[in-house]
Amino acid sequence: PDQVFRGPAGLFEVLVRGELYYVDAAVSVVITGRMFDATTREDLTQKRLDTALKVDFKALPFERAVKTVRGKGSRVLVTFEDPNCPYCKKLWGNLKGLDDVTIYTFLYPILSQESQDKSKAIWCSKNRAQAWDDYMVQGKPPAPAAADCKNPIEQNLALGRDFGINGTPTIIFADGSRGAGAMPVEAIEQRLAAAKK
Repeated sequence: PDQVFRGPAGLFEVLVRGELYYVDAAVSVVITGRMFDATTREDLTQKRLDTALKVDFKALPFERAVKTVRGKGSRVLVTFEDPNCPYCKKLWGNLKGLDDVTIYTFLYPILSQESQDKSKAIWCSKNRAQAWDDYMVQGKPPAPAAADCKNPIEQNLALGRDFGINGTPTIIFADGSRGAGAMPVEAIEQRLAAAKK
């Protein structure tokens, strides 16, 4: 386990690679799935994950991400994305609706070897941000990467695993909180405003 917490109903919450499991004190029973408070209907599993998986935003290795700046770029968010992920393409389309934002995209090719090849090619492009945008919006593939092009793909994969990122896209806001999937721009705007406070 990565972390263990005292949980509700006399159970312990065990975090393993971004997944939360519930066990009794003797670890004779393991329960997976969501736990809800029956009175308030609060998702207790999500509440614990939000706390346990919070990221130290300022400590992220931004130099290993594709940087896209819109407007002044004063608001900041991070995404972990696979170029072959359809939800990532939808998210990137939604992010077009944001202005005054800097987006750091960690290439996180977890779907296939082809995803890794495309990620390396995007990273090794002269203009990474343009190559990423061209592929995500128009489906225009980047030129293949040179064999000797250094890239951070393996480091990004290790970083994502350390953070328990099991799916793409994953969004990390400046307050260290996360969002998942192709969030609509209105929800992202709300989270950006909340992270600024």
